[in-house]
Amino acid sequence: MAPLTPYTFIQCPCSDPSTLASSRPADASSPTSISGQERDDDDGRTFDPRAPRSNYSLYPLEYLLYCEDCHQIRCPRCVSEEIVTYYCPNCLFEVPSSNLKSEGNRCTRSCFQCPICIGPLGVTSLEKPADANLLAAPDNAASPPSGPYILICSYCNWSSTEIGIQFDKPNSIHAQLAKMRNGGVTRLTAKERKEKRREAAAQSGTGVPPTAAPTTTGGDGQDLDVEAQFANLKHFYQGQLADANAAGASSLSSLGDLGFASPNSLSRIMSIYTGGSLHDKKAKTRVGTMREALDSDEGFKLADLDESGAIEKLHEEGYDGTVSSEQLSNQPPNVGEVQLHGRSRFASELRPIPYLLRTKRSKRCPICRHIISKPEAKVQTTRFRIRLVAGSYIPSIAIRPLPGGGPPPDTLQPLRPAQFLLTFKNPIFETVKVTLASPATTPGRFASKVTVLCPQFEIDANTDVWDEALNKDGDKERRRRKGEDSGSGPAGGGQAEAGKIWERGRNWVSIVVEVVPASLRPPTISFGKKEDTGPLREDEDVLEIPMFVRVEWEVDAGGDEVGSVPSKDKDKEAKEKRELAYWCVLGLGRVSQG
Repeated sequence: MAPLTPYTFIQCPCSDPSTLASSRPADASSPTSISGQERDDDDGRTFDPRAPRSNYSLYPLEYLLYCEDCHQIRCPRCVSEEIVTYYCPNCLFEVPSSNLKSEGNRCTRSCFQCPICIGPLGVTSLEKPADANLLAAPDNAASPPSGPYILICSYCNWSSTEIGIQFDKPNSIHAQLAKMRNGGVTRLTAKERKEKRREAAAQSGTGVPPTAAPTTTGGDGQDLDVEAQFANLKHFYQGQLADANAAGASSLSSLGDLGFASPNSLSRIMSIYTGGSLHDKKAKTRVGTMREALDSDEGFKLADLDESGAIEKLHEEGYDGTVSSEQLSNQPPNVGEVQLHGRSRFASELRPIPYLLRTKRSKRCPICRHIISKPEAKVQTTRFRIRLVAGSYIPSIAIRPLPGGGPPPDTLQPLRPAQFLLTFKNPIFETVKVTLASPATTPGRFASKVTVLCPQFEIDANTDVWDEALNKDGDKERRRRKGEDSGSGPAGGGQAEAGKIWERGRNWVSIVVEVVPASLRPPTISFGKKEDTGPLREDEDVLEIPMFVRVEWEVDAGGDEVGSVPSKDKDKEAKEKRELAYWCVLGLGRVSQG
C-alpha cells in the first residue's frame, strides 16, 4: 500500500457540527431517551472527520478566504459570487453582457473546438501557396492565399471537409457557419425567412401567404431544419391566438351571443365592467378552436420514419462511427443535417463547437457583503485587486515525524507509540496565543489515542527577516527565550516533555503530538454490544485527528476597521482583543494492517 503524505484540512464555520446532530427520538419523555439525546449532543461537539458530510466542509488552507469585517473563515461554498466580465478562453476577447441573450454563451468570432477530440481548430486555406520565384512582383513576395478555407484540427487531423463545409473568408467563421448546413447547403436565417414570407404574401395579393396542401416527403418541408420549423410554428400560432382574441372580443359585443333575452344578461354585461376579462374562460369557449399547421410555411413537417438509411450507415461504419454521449453533450443544440430531435447520430455529422465563454468573478462575504476577492477586469491579466486569503490571517500547520533514530516508517504500526511535530507559523504582525484541544481517542470504529504535549503556547509576530538580523538585542532575547522554552528540543537533549514546546523560531513554534494507533482487526465476537465487525472500509486505515484550534491576538482598537479614524488622545495605545476558533483535521498516515 502506498504511503500517505501528512496533510491538514480546516473546517469552514458555515457547516456547524451542532446542526448535524441527529433528530430527537419520538419517545423523548422517557429518561432513557433523554440521556441518549444528551449523549448524542455531547458526541456532536467533537468534529468527526469520517462523517459523510465532513467531505463538504473540510478544505486545505490554500482554498479558504478570510473576511476582515466578520473575522471568519470563508470557503468556496459559503461566498456570494458576482460576475465581473465574460471572455472567450481562446481569443481572450471580452464579450459584453448585453450580447449574451442574443448570441448565446459562446464565442461568435472564429474560435472553435474539434468535435472529436475537443482540440482547438485552426483556419487553413485549401489553395496551395504560389511559389515566390514565379511571381512578377518587385518585392518578390508571395501573395496571401485565397479561399476556400477550412477548419482543421492539428491533433486528430479532423477538418470541416468531412462534413462538406468550406468558407469563403478566413474571418467571421461563426457567421458563415450559421448559414450553412452539412454538405454546404445554405440555411435561411430568421431575417431571410421573414422576407420570403412577405414576398409570398405579396404575390398572393391578399396579404396572407397562400395555404398549400400538406407537405409530403420530397416537398419543401424536407428543407426545414429545427430552427426554421420552430420559427414558422411560433409565427403561425401567434397569428392564431390573435385571430381567436379578435373573435372573442367581437362575440362579446354581439347581443345574440350574450343572450339579451336571458335573465342573466344584466349580470353578464356588468361582469365586463366589474372585473370580468374579455379573455376569460367563458368567452374562449364560444370561440372556435384553432386549426393546425398545414404547410411548411406554417411549420408543418411530416416525420421521416424511414430508418433504412441510418441502419445501412450503421452497418458500414459500425459502433465506432456513432456519437458518444460526451460528444453529444458538447454539441450545441439544433446542428447537423441528419438529426433526431435536433441531435446528431453519427460522428460524420458532428459540427465544429464554438468555445464556451468563461467568466471572472468577485466573491463577497454572505454576512456583511464585504468583498474578499476581486480580480482585475482586464482579461489578459491574472492579478487580483482584492484577495484576502486565509493563509495571511491564520497560522498554517505543517506535520512531519519527530526526528529520531532512523528514517520515518512508511506506515504506522498498531499499538506502537509514534510522535509527530506540528509546526505553527504565524503570518500576521501580532503575537498570537494558540490553544489546542483534541479528544483523547479519535472518533470512528478504531479509536487511536492522542496526546498533545503542549496544548497552549505563544507565537511571535511575523517581522522582517532583516530586522531580526540587524536587531542584536532582539536576537539575544529570542535565543534566551528559546533556551528556556525549548528545553525539550534539540538543544535540550532531544526528549519530548509535557508542557514544553519542541522548538521556536522567528514566527513559528513546533510542538510534539504523541499517538498510539489502534489495531485494525475488528472483533470477531460481540459480547452483548452492537459492534461493527464488517471488513475494513475505504481509507479507514488513515489516522486522522480532529483538533480544535483557538487563536487569540490583540490589535489597535479602531485602527483596522474600514472608515474608522484613529484617536489622538491617551487611549490611542489601547488594544482590542480578537479571537478565532475552528476545527481542523490532521492526517498523520496509514496504519499497518499486519
